[in-house]
Amino acid sequence: MFTGIVQGTGTILGIDAKQSIHTLQIELPNTQGLQTGASVSIDGVCLTAVSIQDSVVFFDVIAETMNRTTLGQLSVGQHVNVERSLKFGDEIGGHLLSGHIMTIGIVHSKTQNGEGFDFTILLPADIRKYVMEKGYIAVDGISLTVGEVREDVFSLHIIPETLRLTTLTEKEIGDAVNLEIDSTTQTIVATVERVLEEKKELM
Repeated sequence: MFTGIVQGTGTILGIDAKQSIHTLQIELPNTQGLQTGASVSIDGVCLTAVSIQDSVVFFDVIAETMNRTTLGQLSVGQHVNVERSLKFGDEIGGHLLSGHIMTIGIVHSKTQNGEGFDFTILLPADIRKYVMEKGYIAVDGISLTVGEVREDVFSLHIIPETLRLTTLTEKEIGDAVNLEIDSTTQTIVATVERVLEEKKELM
């Protein structure tokens, strides 16, 4: 489990593309206490560390994950958001995430607002029902509060500290981002839909 509180950015040092598995070589901002087999969120995607060499960690990624997330668009030298998995007793500063990306969004606009930035993200139809103003969403693994929601986009207002610790300043219009809705929101929406459907059937 993760919280969406990104601990820093890593750098892609290598991508070894095999037939069914890609191995990502990533320099992490902190590997203290990290062990082989541990889960790490890379741009919001839960990956398993298969080898650790000082600050460099190797992750094996199956083809489906590469195709369904932005990991398939990575290149050497690019930066990624990094979060270590939640430990018992850790403070939950964001919201609970699994690292299982639901869909990909596209940066629609990016505007500097004082020391921060305002973004709008094209809202995919398959998650539209889960996205509401003041609700939570994870964008490339970052726990963020949703601003205004229109039919096909939602807005984000990013503070300087978030910009400092993440890759958001590097995002440009047209770039893809990983999106995840927390399980609590998914469960609430599914329950409401089921109750309304049952009421309809009784009428």
